[in-house]
Amino acid sequence: MPILFGVVLLDLIGFGIVIPILPFLSPQLGADEIDIALIIVTYAACAGISGPFWGRLSDRYGRKPIIMLCLAGGALGYVALGLADELWMVFLARGFAGLVAGNFGVASAMMADITGPENRAKGMGLIGAAFGLGMVLGPLLGGLLAGDDGSFTLPCIFAGVMSLLAIVAAAIFLPESLTPERRAANRAQQKSPERESTLEVLKASNARTFIFLYAVHNACVSSATYVFPLWVAHELAWTAREVGIVFGIQGMIMVVLQGGAMGAMVRAIGEWRLLTITVALFFIGLVVAVFADTMPMMVASMFISMSGATMCMPLLNTIFTQRTPARYRGRLMGTSASSSSWGRVFGPLLSGLALAVIGYSGTWGLWAVVVAFYFAWVLSEYRKSRFESFSELN
Repeated sequence: MPILFGVVLLDLIGFGIVIPILPFLSPQLGADEIDIALIIVTYAACAGISGPFWGRLSDRYGRKPIIMLCLAGGALGYVALGLADELWMVFLARGFAGLVAGNFGVASAMMADITGPENRAKGMGLIGAAFGLGMVLGPLLGGLLAGDDGSFTLPCIFAGVMSLLAIVAAAIFLPESLTPERRAANRAQQKSPERESTLEVLKASNARTFIFLYAVHNACVSSATYVFPLWVAHELAWTAREVGIVFGIQGMIMVVLQGGAMGAMVRAIGEWRLLTITVALFFIGLVVAVFADTMPMMVASMFISMSGATMCMPLLNTIFTQRTPARYRGRLMGTSASSSSWGRVFGPLLSGLALAVIGYSGTWGLWAVVVAFYFAWVLSEYRKSRFESFSELN
């Protein structure tokens, strides 16, 4: 678990470096707000297409080689982005990076391989903590390396170096979680004419709704991270440096909540109750954003909403992997990662259109309504799980 945490952390530091600079990178090349949304969408759409492929490949050939292959592709994507001097090159670099962005789903499958049901939430919390710490160090480094002039070449090259370091760490320290026998059995099963489709597996596991939920959740999160830099740049004249600092502080909050507190909270109140609380926080933060008109309120809305939102994903992963067969784990985690990526397609697209029509407050309100429906579903499932537990006791 600590080794996998370290590899994912190095990868996500590189990913986090480009977050605060993308909204400021493209205008230098003549892009407007819609172009920025389309660049984010290009990455997410390509990741959505390739996610199940990487998951199936990891079931057949092992998690470790696929993680290393995706890291290598990511390094090339960062370098290409850093060298881009025309807008089409930015689109091409982000599209390629999306096609090789299979690591999060494969790493989650590996974590599920090496943890039992009793400590699955803790393991998924570690993956979330690596994400959070990457969001601390990455945006901070990105903002600082970009400097006052908003240069993006150095941050992108540095992100590529972080991916190369992650490859070296994985090659030396990361053990494979699937035995040769398990991989051979998975290959035989995938080639069998009687193999079950992904939809059939999801239906049998009563987990189809989760795939849709991954899309909804990530549409909301990606929209918030897309709108916030534009919002504060417009209202407060902030630059990549200030945005990077806010994202860095938020990442530290994520580390504390997911890495230190997640396991204890799940043991104390259970996955479903904690998920209900975290989605409620997400909703409250978006409502605060609707009415925010000062810097403290604007920043507080981001901290509240993202603190709730980022705790949801480890909980969703925990519940999802508990419902799905181990032999399909890579494929299904790849499918969930793909659904998440498609959410990151539609979220920024819808937000870009909403900004043009109803402005910032209206856009925040739109996503608050979506999260309200998200909360209603989680609350319904929580009540259902309590009823099933009560029935089993009796």
